[in-house]
Amino acid sequence: MLSLVVPLYKSEANLPDLLKAVAWMNTQTRMEAVFVVDGSPDRCAEILRRELPGQPFESRLVELSRNFGAFSAITAGMAEGTGDYFALLAADLQEPPELILKFVKRLESGDLDVVVGQRSARNDPFTSRVFSSVFWYFFRKFAVAQIPPGGVDTFGCTRQVRDSLLALPEVDSSLVSLLFWVGYRRETVAFERRQRTAGKSAWSMKKKIDYAINSFFNFTDLPVRLLIYGGAVAAAISFGVGLFLIGARLSGLIQVPGYTALALLISFYGGLTMFALGVVGQYIWLALQNARRRPNYIVRAAMRFAGSAVRTPARD
Repeated sequence: MLSLVVPLYKSEANLPDLLKAVAWMNTQTRMEAVFVVDGSPDRCAEILRRELPGQPFESRLVELSRNFGAFSAITAGMAEGTGDYFALLAADLQEPPELILKFVKRLESGDLDVVVGQRSARNDPFTSRVFSSVFWYFFRKFAVAQIPPGGVDTFGCTRQVRDSLLALPEVDSSLVSLLFWVGYRRETVAFERRQRTAGKSAWSMKKKIDYAINSFFNFTDLPVRLLIYGGAVAAAISFGVGLFLIGARLSGLIQVPGYTALALLISFYGGLTMFALGVVGQYIWLALQNARRRPNYIVRAAMRFAGSAVRTPARD
């Protein structure tokens, strides 16, 4: 059985089409849908509590106590699911439901443990495309080389992989990166992402930047190594400048020591020191967050609906 995880945040406008799509998927494979309302300020939870009892598919509704973020919501849905296979479906349906069914068929073959979806092209705004390209280039080069170019939009996995992911209770981490860190047999499936038909994406530039920072600090020591290299370069520059100033002073080129060189050096090393403190502080903060062992999410309410006409189609 498939456990379809659907995180929701400001997705009220998408619910009519979403429920129709899930109902259609229910006619194609045996499944349960796990809707996770991630502290959404709209009427998502209210509408689902009203609509799910009359839907033809088995479903679960998980309401988190506040907005914990997409990855925490997905983790909550995976923990609540009881299927043999798990897959992620975005509420805006930009990843087609047919793709999820393709994941299920590949997983049921027994040859794979993880199937990831990678969009074949991006229709995002220019700034978003540039940011995404730069981020994924450096992340693949210095952190997780196995991630496809352009990242992963959705995925499907077996229960064993789900259990491995849930056994890694890291704070402010990247679920996609952990998906590759745990290993297993993987396959990438390209797809064309659909245009959003309702609502507005809550994936803001600030959230993208926060995700990029957390991903780098959780999966690579590159920032620390850059500090080492930067410190070595700064030391070499300061040594050269020092030799020049000493020589200029001894040769009489500098009669009265000026403030320009001193100000430049103070500014340079002051900025480098602040940057270094920020990098080290980020690692200390992540270590503190994990040492506190706070949960990634808190479930406020969880409900189960049997479905009015759950059925499994005949396989070809």
